[in-house]
Amino acid sequence: MALIVVILLVVLGWYLLAGRLQTPGPGPTPGPEQPQSQPADCPDVLAVAIPGTWESTATDDPYNPTAMPASLMQSITRPLQEQFSPERLTVYTVPYVAQFSNPIALPPDGQQSYNNSRSEGTARTIDIIAQTHARCALTKYILTGFSQGAVIAGDVAARIGNGEGPVSADLVLGTALIADGRRDADSGIQVNPGIGGVGAEVALGGLDLPGITMTGSRPTEFGALNDRVYEICNPTDMICASPTDALSPANIPNSLAVLIGSIGNPAHAMYASFVVDDAGTTATEWVTRWAADLTNNTPEVPHS
Repeated sequence: MALIVVILLVVLGWYLLAGRLQTPGPGPTPGPEQPQSQPADCPDVLAVAIPGTWESTATDDPYNPTAMPASLMQSITRPLQEQFSPERLTVYTVPYVAQFSNPIALPPDGQQSYNNSRSEGTARTIDIIAQTHARCALTKYILTGFSQGAVIAGDVAARIGNGEGPVSADLVLGTALIADGRRDADSGIQVNPGIGGVGAEVALGGLDLPGITMTGSRPTEFGALNDRVYEICNPTDMICASPTDALSPANIPNSLAVLIGSIGNPAHAMYASFVVDDAGTTATEWVTRWAADLTNNTPEVPHS
């Protein structure tokens, strides 16, 4: 009996230390009518970029990230910052822990859990949008993310599209997700269509280990934003294109090894050279041009 109690306490402590996935609360209720102008330092467009696993830190500068200079998102955000003034387009790169601990590693790998990392990234994404909107009511938003960052960006877009986000859907110009772990064939627009499989979180839907909660597909899809969310996936990248029989909650050790290994494999790490169309456009070039076109086609906001 004493041994059973000890085991239960150890398992409970394991779950508590690893953290549970935090679900944001409901979005704000509609406020008064929008103003006709906004403060001069408010951008016309705020591009919120969310880096992938191991490509950010919680203390990095969101306007000039330097902790991970090889981050895939910087191959998108740097060209945008060079093309537009901050008044026209401000780029905010969400700083968060961006880790994914293996819960069954012995000895422990010292990483922050996926649940804690994803919860922090989600909260910080929602916070910057809410804080900006509170002061800059006319600013429009672009969301983009890679890998774990794509899961976060997609989740926030789904909340906004279903009326539960920090702003209304009409303020979001679009969302681009690279290697989204919650990708399915029915949600959003596939930039390179015909990709089989599903995101790793969908393949492992229902798996709930200390620090790793696989939440499956997004049950409400993207709502009002469904025609403004774009998915990019390399068909050999198991993070976003897992065969449904490749990962299984019934084979936890093997599935975790495959999942964590997939984060660092060449297919997942090479979206800067992965071609998405017949013109030879790479994934990062496509997102950069898409975001630039959205910005160019957005009317300038009156300032006071």
